[in-house]
Amino acid sequence: CNYTGVYCAAAPDDPHVLTVAGVDLNHGDIAGCLPDHLGLLADVALLHLNSNRFRGTLPPSMQHMRLLFELDVSNNLLAGAFPAFLTSLPGLKFLDLRFNAFDGELPAAVFGRRLGLDAIFANDNRFNVSLSSASLTNSTASVIVLANTRLAGCLPPSIGDMADTLVELILLNTSISSCIPPEIGKLKKLRVLDLSHNELAGELPASVGDMESLEVLNVGHNMLAGEVPEAICELPRLRNLTIAGNYFCDEPVSCLHVPLRDDRMNCIPDWPHQRSPEECIAFAHRPPPHCAADGCIVIPPP
Repeated sequence: CNYTGVYCAAAPDDPHVLTVAGVDLNHGDIAGCLPDHLGLLADVALLHLNSNRFRGTLPPSMQHMRLLFELDVSNNLLAGAFPAFLTSLPGLKFLDLRFNAFDGELPAAVFGRRLGLDAIFANDNRFNVSLSSASLTNSTASVIVLANTRLAGCLPPSIGDMADTLVELILLNTSISSCIPPEIGKLKKLRVLDLSHNELAGELPASVGDMESLEVLNVGHNMLAGEVPEAICELPRLRNLTIAGNYFCDEPVSCLHVPLRDDRMNCIPDWPHQRSPEECIAFAHRPPPHCAADGCIVIPPP
């Protein structure tokens, strides 16, 4: 209990005995593999090992850490498949695996209500994630960050089912080819929405203007077109709006009042830093995308 980064408290089953309750070795410049003996710390509630040089994977013995509440192993050299035992830890609420080299499928159980994670950081790995009403949108998490991973599927209308809990959703650079379903407007608690650097098409739904808590909206560098709905720029808490790198043809004057705004490289007439007229005309002559009920873009027959 005198070791740096080790915190002790009374044992849950015996208040007269000290036990290791937390380990915080962030930024320790520690290398090597995580030992199997780690699972002997059965009373640990907080395990923070981020920004080190750990390699290998998480030892299966960690399945005995039944009181684990926060696990942060981000920014290491960990690899291999998702450690399946994590989905069986009854107390786990905060899971941070970002900036490692994990690969394979991110199991649907990570987003399941049975596990009930509150924060999921899986970005900057090599995971494959399926977007469907049976996986991602079943989550009760308040924060979901999957940036720079490979997402399969489309943004489903069931995304609105996370309205009671979701506060932050980061899906940038995930290769989503989809429409943005109007049901996204049900996420009235959402403060940050980043869907940038994907292949989203169609229009920006006016229902986004119902997301009264929204502070940051980034849909930059997609294939969105049409007009930016005025209700979005009138959101009371919106402080950062990025629509750059799309094909919007109009932007309400009210958007000028958003403190941080980036609308470059669109097709807004008489607006600075826009695409060339030739590029905008070529885009306008493309067949408009058709969105199916599942949010996917339907390719019209030739």
